[in-house]
Amino acid sequence: MSSPTTEVPKPETRPKLPEGWRWVRLGDVTKVVGGSTPKTGIKEYWNGDIVWITPADLGKLSTREIYSSGRKITQLGYESSGAELVPVKTVVMSSRAPIGHLGIAAVPLCTNQGCKSFIPSESIDSVYLYFVLKQAVPELQLLGRGATFLEISKTQLENYFIPLPPLETQRRIAAILTEQMEAVEKARKAAEEGLEAARKLAGAYVIAYFTGSWVDEWERVPLAEISTFLPAKSIASDGDTEVRAITTACLSESGFRPEGIKTARMWANDAREARISPGEILVARSNTPELVGRVAVYPGGYPDLVASDLTIRIKATGADPAYLGAYLSSLYLSGYWKERAGGPAAL
Repeated sequence: MSSPTTEVPKPETRPKLPEGWRWVRLGDVTKVVGGSTPKTGIKEYWNGDIVWITPADLGKLSTREIYSSGRKITQLGYESSGAELVPVKTVVMSSRAPIGHLGIAAVPLCTNQGCKSFIPSESIDSVYLYFVLKQAVPELQLLGRGATFLEISKTQLENYFIPLPPLETQRRIAAILTEQMEAVEKARKAAEEGLEAARKLAGAYVIAYFTGSWVDEWERVPLAEISTFLPAKSIASDGDTEVRAITTACLSESGFRPEGIKTARMWANDAREARISPGEILVARSNTPELVGRVAVYPGGYPDLVASDLTIRIKATGADPAYLGAYLSSLYLSGYWKERAGGPAAL
């Protein structure tokens, strides 16, 4: 379904700017460049030295600068694609869903058609442009059009108005925002490191509990005697129903993580069978060796979630779900499933 028509506010309807500032079209202060993809079936076009950026590359950036890409193309691939090699300091944005991932070229590069590049003129600082576009992302996303995926066009971007102060003011603003962003990034990394340390500590306690000498005295029973295995169904790109699906990113030693839920499609009958309920134990059946066997107990609170066939669903019938989930998690943490996974990495 296409998004409703959304008009870009004109300068006269926007806030009044400080003296010396002005509203300008992006197309007047940058050259907006689209991208292209070489034919994927011709091996001579791929695995070269030219950085070729996609929205996925931008989404994975850990810094503002773009130095490399997931795939690179050869000179032949570049010449066949019709893409344009943009220079260092060009701002690159994903213009196809998800709209708004951003980076600044630290090396000459080209992109696929899911990105637009903004080659700055002498009147605009590239870092200032980066921050202006970053702030504008919510408004730009509203402009997306498309029946199968949302995309913002080159013309829309060229006609989008941004505030432009004098060049020296741009550089001061960029420097201040860069410093603030670096402080935020340091705080984020510190928080992540603290959380990871807490998870490892909790994991160590789980392993210790289920490997202590007292375990030798416990009765052992087959998992099937104290639980029921429930159906999980395949995601289908041509399925007739949109679903909210569990991914491995939902499963962690510290519990269920809702940020891992993704939108997908599935056939309606499969979706009904794959709908999960609170208290179910979810196990990653297939993934990289480091993630296969990861476990979480679904706590509820997120209606109509489904489990794909990459997830094993277990309903505890003869044991407490939290206890059984902790035991299965101890197997993952100790490397039990990593050593036993078959194929690339599957239970």
